Amino acid sequence: MGTSKIGVAVIAMNEADRIGRLLDSVKFADEIVVVDSGSTDGTQALCKKAGAKVIYREWDGYAAQKQSAMECISSEWILNLDADEEVSENLAEEIRRKVKQADPDIHGFSMPRLSRYLGRWIRHGGWYPDRKLRIVRKGKGMWKGDALHEQLLVEGGVETLSNPLFHHVYREISDQVVTINKFSDVYAAEKGPREGWFVFVGIIHAAGKFLECYFWKLGMLDGIAGAVIAMNSAWYIFLKHAKMWELSSGEKDSTGD
Repeated sequence: MGTSKIGVAVIAMNEADRIGRLLDSVKFADEIVVVDSGSTDGTQALCKKAGAKVIYREWDGYAAQKQSAMECISSEWILNLDADEEVSENLAEEIRRKVKQADPDIHGFSMPRLSRYLGRWIRHGGWYPDRKLRIVRKGKGMWKGDALHEQLLVEGGVETLSNPLFHHVYREISDQVVTINKFSDVYAAEKGPREGWFVFVGIIHAAGKFLECYFWKLGMLDGIAGAVIAMNSAWYIFLKHAKMWELSSGEKDSTGD
């Protein structure tokens, strides 16, 4: 017969300014494991003080890191979280109740994720409900993915939870811009070079992305934050196309002149 014990698996790297919020929100868990890839800001000490088991593992990509953290959990149920997330009180109660009641053929649970950015909770623009599969019965799931995207795949039935997982997504606008720049670099490198006409395709796709986020998906209802999100989403689309052209053109200036 199974148990209802819950372990929390987290990956981290220099998250001292926000991982404390996550750790406070999962005090209901029977164990917490943090796989750290070499923090230098005190993240490891903070996690140990909160009662978490901290394991060093050299960075090997999101999916590999998360799989490693998950494999370190001994509890029957594993809740996979990121350092910038927080389990709401209602979600914590729902998780405890649902895992106790779970039928043997239920091996996972998904939940909506509600992001906070620029001082408000973002409920439009395609950012909500942003449902994530984050709870898995031990031995019944595996993280898979590439350099940009990872996904928890579960063998067996998955039920949905209704209460949100909070996501403190970016510290500020510049943090989002840094992420956009990094991710567009990786995307271009993976997809390879394209000819000059591809930049104009990017302009069209970027315009469509703004219209989608701001109007069709009602990002306008999120105020100024909604406008920032729509513009940055469009910029990301354009950058991916432009950087793929850059790879083919040799236009990067390596001389610094």
